[in-house]
Amino acid sequence: MKIKLSKTEVQKEIEEFFKIFKNKTSKDIKKIKKLAMNKKISLKEKRKFFCKKCLTPYSGKEKIKINNKIKNLECKNCGKINRWKIRK
Repeated sequence: MKIKLSKTEVQKEIEEFFKIFKNKTSKDIKKIKKLAMNKKISLKEKRKFFCKKCLTPYSGKEKIKINNKIKNLECKNCGKINRWKIRK
């Protein structure tokens, strides 16, 4: 039987997950992302900690380029280039 969690419990679980983000696998990230999508919780700035395509966490050794207020980050695992606008 599945245990149903409330939206606030899910938010707490997501916060705890991202506090201890080191040594996480893509399967762990996929579970948390699916849980957030199920309860309609946006990850906001937390989604920049992992690749959009393969969901592997960034280690800090990825290629970073900044052009015209756009940050380009190339994933070391799959080669996908993730782009974000730089805000003030």
